Formats: sequence, C-alpha cells, structure tokens
Amino acid sequence: MNEESSLKDPLHHRAPPGTHWTTANMGEAMPGVATPLSASVWGDTVDRGLVAGAYGLGAISAHERETLGPPGDRPIRLFHGRAAVNADFLALVGDRMPGTSGEEVVRSFFGEVPETMGFHPTARRYPFVAARLPVTFARYPGRVRALTADYDGWWRASVVRLEGADGRGARLLLADASDRMRRAVVVQSVAVMTCVQPVYEALAQTVKDIGTGDLSVLSSPPGGAESVVVRDIWRASRGEIQVGEVVARHGFHGPFEGELSARVWREDPAPLERMVEHYAGLSEGQSPDAREAALARAREAEERELLAAAPRARRPAVKLVLRLVRSRIPLRGVAKRSMLQSLDVARAAARVIGQDLAGSGLLADPEDVFYLILDEALALDPAPLQELVSERKASREQHARIAIPECWQGDPPETPVEDTAEDRDTVVTGEGVSAGVAEGSARVVEDPSFAEVEPGEILVAPTTDPSWSSIMFVSSALVVDIGGALSHAAVVARELGIPCVVNTRSGSRTLRTGDRVRVDGGAGTVEILEVGA
Repeated sequence: MNEESSLKDPLHHRAPPGTHWTTANMGEAMPGVATPLSASVWGDTVDRGLVAGAYGLGAISAHERETLGPPGDRPIRLFHGRAAVNADFLALVGDRMPGTSGEEVVRSFFGEVPETMGFHPTARRYPFVAARLPVTFARYPGRVRALTADYDGWWRASVVRLEGADGRGARLLLADASDRMRRAVVVQSVAVMTCVQPVYEALAQTVKDIGTGDLSVLSSPPGGAESVVVRDIWRASRGEIQVGEVVARHGFHGPFEGELSARVWREDPAPLERMVEHYAGLSEGQSPDAREAALARAREAEERELLAAAPRARRPAVKLVLRLVRSRIPLRGVAKRSMLQSLDVARAAARVIGQDLAGSGLLADPEDVFYLILDEALALDPAPLQELVSERKASREQHARIAIPECWQGDPPETPVEDTAEDRDTVVTGEGVSAGVAEGSARVVEDPSFAEVEPGEILVAPTTDPSWSSIMFVSSALVVDIGGALSHAAVVARELGIPCVVNTRSGSRTLRTGDRVRVDGGAGTVEILEVGA
C-alpha cells in the first residue's frame, strides 16, 4: 500500500508474503474495527513496545531495535481495521531465550502454533540475556509503580483542563496524550515480557516438574489493577461512596474503552450505575474481601502441597518462584491503567478538537474528528476535511462487513460477515485457564455496556478488556474466543475465582444467549446442556 492510499484508508495494510499474523489478544487493546484516529493514536506504540520488550530481554541487539521498523519487520499491522501481531517476531524472540522457545512463546500468547511456522533456536543471544534481563527484571516493577502514580494525577488534571479548553489547547493535550501513551505501552510491554511472562513460565515448569499443583490457583495472587475497580463499585453499592467518586477514580473505563470514539464512564456513567445495582443484590458473603480470602486459602493450600512434594534441595528455588509470582504477576494489568488514562485524555481532547473543526465548518459533525488521523487532528491550519472523512466512513463500513480469521499467513483471507455463522456443536473446546465448573445460562455479549446482563450468567464474548472486570465479578463463568494463559480474561478470572475458558475461536458464534451450558475451566470445555428458546 503506497503512502497516498494509506492516508485515505489507514485501517488496512498489506503483509509481506509468508509472514504469520494473528488478531489473538489484540482485541483486548483495540476492540472491533478501529476508527482512523484511534488506530493512529495507537499507531506505532505497540510496535515500539514489543521491540522495547525484546531488547529488555536481551533477545535483540541495539541495531535490531532501531531497524525492526521497516514494513517487512513491523510487529503490528492493521487488517480491515483489526490490529494483528506478527507471530514470526515473537517466535524470533522466543528462539533466542534460554529456558523457552519460539514455539512456547507463540503458544502462550495465542493458545496454538500455526502449522506453517518454522522455528530457529539459537544460543547466540544468551550472554546478552544474562547481562540485560536481570537488570530489567529488577528495575521494572519500580518503573511501573512510578508510572501509575504520575499518570493518575495527570489524567485527573487533564480532563478538568479540557472542560474549558479551546482548539489549540486541546491539540497540545492530544499530542501530550499520544506521547504518554507511547511511554505507557513501552513500560507495559517490557514489564509483561521481562517480569510477568518469565515468572509465569517458571511457575508452570515448576508445577510440571514436581507433578502437582493447580497452576490457575497458584498464579492468581491478589493486587491486580482491576480488583481496585471492583472494590470501589462494591463500596458504592453499599453506600460507602458515591458513584461520582468511582467515576473520579476510574472514569476512563467503559464499553470499548480501547477505542477513542467510545463513551466511557466519565462521559456516560449509565453502565457503571447498572453495575452498582447488580452488586447491591449480592450478599456480604460474596464481597471482594470474602472472595479474596477464600482464594487466598486455596492458594496457600496449593503452595504448601507444592513445597511438600518438591525435593528438599529444590525447595528454596520453589519458594523463590512463589514469592516472585506474588510480586510480579499482578503487574500484568497495572501499566495498562496508564495506557487507558492516556487514551482517555486523547479522547477528551479529540472531542474538543471536533467541536472546534465543526464550528469552523471544516467538519459536518464534531464526532467526525475520529475519522482523521493524528497528524490531521493536530494540524493548526487544516484544509477542508469532510470529503476525506466521508471516504473513510464508507471504507470503515466496508471493513466491518468483512470477517478475517484469527490466524493466517500473508494477507488475510476475507469472508463476508454474514457467511461466518458456526455449526451448533454440543461441545466448544478451548484452553482452560481458571479452574472450576459452573452451570448456568449463557449470555453472548457483543456490547459491553452490559445492559442485558444478569448476575450469575455465564458471559460469552469475542474478547474482553479491563472494563469487563466489573461484570465478571457477578458472573458465574467466562468463555472467550481468543487469548492465552496471560490474556486479560484469564488473569482477571483467576483473580476473581471464576471458571474461564479462552481460545475457543468460535464460542461467541456457536453459543447463543439463553443456552444452558456447563463450563469446565480446568478441562477447557463448554458443553451445551440445553438449547435456549
């Protein structure tokens, strides 16, 4: 795609022949078909984050860090408005790491390995890993905590400043938000790749070697970012704080929060108010504190069993792994909070810019600002934009009518959305990532405003993002089309102690709202017990 055509349609790229791509897990960050502004604010940030993470591991050199940006090597691309990650890049990183492999890294991210992928293990980067990874491993927890403290205050101050900002002031904040987004993505990527993923893999290997222990229970220490949101919603349901206080703390969350044009709780608190009503109907025995205490008892029992089964000489190493799990696994979603705060400031700034452009007659509707790319929205002397906006709207609508597979090679095959209905198999299989069994009524959720969701239902979704933690708390189980053991759905489900099956590929198309289903989060199966009316 040449530069001119990519400006007209920034939502669709071409892929070099033979490269492997997957949308798995990317839907957590960029839900649905992105708007051009959302895609350009995300822009190269995830590219840079993945490359920075690989450098922090020691898997790539400084030269490779600078040159892994040309079209053939970019880790992230957009295809029909959906973000996809280059699985070959992740395989390259895994093949250069001691204690793992490209195959294992790809499987942990996406749940399976494409049959056409090739792997090339090498030890040539091991000395660099030995030199760089321990330093990054030691420093990044502090960097994550410093980042979140800084961004919390900045987000609150910025959304207040934008209430009276003019177009120029909004553009300055949009540029600042984009820069901060880039920094947050880098910290998130490095933290996951150097602090979280290696610890989880060490725990999984320990459980496998010793032959005992429930990995889903052992890998679910308290302290995740979403647990704070759940606690505040619970407090609001008990009248301890007002809904407005929840919004003041967490208003950057909301339906499709990774999409800039979405309306989050700060702008529309109605979905949050419904959550408070749901929580109000729960007993005190179902409180976050009660649930966390029960999970802590189960986790401590599993830890004792694992240590008792370990050979005496290995017990110090097992204790170290367990200690690292408690301190590092909760980092999985902490920096993501800062990413979402950056996006929300960009969202608020864009809406002010949209009003400015519409007032000047350059846009027909303030919301059309989301069909510009970042440079166009930042321009102080923009040309008439409505014709370009109209072309991009039509193009985005066309992309939304095209379905692409989760994994593919080269350019993705395209299928009309109406031709993607799944056969009604009685059992849906995936990866069990949070143990337990639950039976109940399925609720297939496409719109995460959760207007129709009832407590106790089994949520079935194509993907999830951090705003889902609020409804997951009152659900009996979760079934998701994409993801792996460290995907958002898996981590939060383990923190909340609900069964979860991810990587079903087609669960949200096979299952129907009203089906009575049985979810086995250990076996990774979802059985249709009774077809809904």
